[in-house]
Parts: sequence; C-alpha cells; structure tokens
Amino acid sequence: MPIAFEVRAVLDVVARDGGLGGLLLAERSVDAPYLKNYDALDGGPAGWAARFDVSSWGLLVARSGRRVIGGAAIAFDTAGVEMLEGRRDLAVLWDLRVAPEARGRGAGSALFRAAEAWAAARGCRRMKIETQNVNVPACRFYAARGCVLGAIHRFAYPGLPHEAQLLWYRELAPAE
Repeated sequence: MPIAFEVRAVLDVVARDGGLGGLLLAERSVDAPYLKNYDALDGGPAGWAARFDVSSWGLLVARSGRRVIGGAAIAFDTAGVEMLEGRRDLAVLWDLRVAPEARGRGAGSALFRAAEAWAAARGCRRMKIETQNVNVPACRFYAARGCVLGAIHRFAYPGLPHEAQLLWYRELAPAE
C-alpha cells in the first residue's frame, strides 16, 4: 500500500530572534506540487524486520469488506529504536497509511484509535509520532486527534536539508 502523498504546502520553520524567541511554523504553498514517497528512501515496511526486532510491534489493518485499505505499525520495547528512548512507557506510531482512494473516510482515525488502545494495553502512557514539515495533512491529522507538537528538529535530515522533523505526542489513558 503506498504511503506517497502530494506536497502542495509546507510548514516553514521560522526562528524568531535567532531562536531565542521560539520557533514558528508558517504554512506556505509550494510553487510546483510534487510527490513525496518515504518508502523510496528507506525501503518501507518490507525492510523493517531486517533493521529491527519487530516481534513486540503492533501491526494493525483496516479493511473495507475484504479489501485492505490501511494499516498501522506501533513500535514498542525494541532495542535499537532510538525514538523509543529506551522507555517501556512510550510507544511510537511508526507508520500509518491509508490507500489513496480510501483517504478522508475514517480509516486513518480508526487506525489511530486502535494504535492508542494497543499502546495503552501495554502500559504506555504516551505515544510519539514523527512526521515532517512537508506533510501538512499529517500534521493537521495528528493535531485534530489531540496530539501536541513536542519538538521541531530543523536539521534532523542531512540528506533532506529542506525538511524538518516534527515530533508529536499523545497522552494515553490507562487501559481498562
């Protein structure tokens, strides 16, 4: 299932007073929209098991009838996944994707809620999500689900100097 999306706008990171006045995200339309495909950069889901021990990860599927229309992966308690910070009370929503023809119909929201429940059932108090300033729809999606922007790393991707890493956090209710 493709994760590619069309970039029509970006969130420029503006440092006020050299950064002492904080960072501001300012939305800007791009002159020429382009396709962004992170699977082309890192190999996507097919390569995860070769890079990490995914035995403790959660893998979720969204279906419409018999057809798979989306999926999510949640990293948890995995050595070598730096985003987990060595913590057992933190899960990382590693990937969430919905088939292009099914986007905007609730599958992403359902996967997000299921990821929250999966992480909470394992004792996680917080879920962390990485996205980039070139994925404005994802930023809006996570903000609409109660995620809070916790970090902006302007220089996280040396090979992609015009992209900034945005880390979102969602506090989780204890599992019932």
